[in-house]
Amino acid sequence: MTKSLNVHTLKMPNEQMNSEIEKNSGVRSRRGFMAATGAVLGAAGMPAALAQVSSPGRAPPAPQSLVVERIEAIRRVTRGATVNRGKVSIDLPQLVDNGNTVSIAVRVDSPMSATDYVRAIHVFTEKNPQPDVVSFRLSPGCGRAQVATRMRLADTQTVLAICELSDGTFWSGAADAVVTLAACLEEI
Repeated sequence: MTKSLNVHTLKMPNEQMNSEIEKNSGVRSRRGFMAATGAVLGAAGMPAALAQVSSPGRAPPAPQSLVVERIEAIRRVTRGATVNRGKVSIDLPQLVDNGNTVSIAVRVDSPMSATDYVRAIHVFTEKNPQPDVVSFRLSPGCGRAQVATRMRLADTQTVLAICELSDGTFWSGAADAVVTLAACLEEI
């Protein structure tokens, strides 16, 4: 049995009208609405599906095609050499409101001397349509092995930076970013 609103309700001040609507609809507050919605979704088996899609801090895995593209892009840069972890630190916001412009800074622990310096820094993404974002070429004259730029992020993902040292070794570092408004939505 549903009740209808009285015509005089429309002439009431907002507080009285909201009270009248609550009485007639059975929903007393936002909390009541959220609890009712949660009960309906819970009965439908939605929490398990949502848990798979939105686990805190980690996005769902990238599609296989993007994983293959990323591996191939890294192989092109490293020419099949082993990539060690360490020496590279990435300054990337953990929570990104807008994926269209995300600032990133990459720093490598290196003396940048004539015999021991960073030749290149490469940045890769996990879920962007183009996995290789940017490559920087450095020399001992740079003074510091540090670069900064802005990039787009298509989704919540891990950003990887790989540096090539003058001795031919490769070192890497990674950082995660949670993106609330995605960029790079178009396929190239």
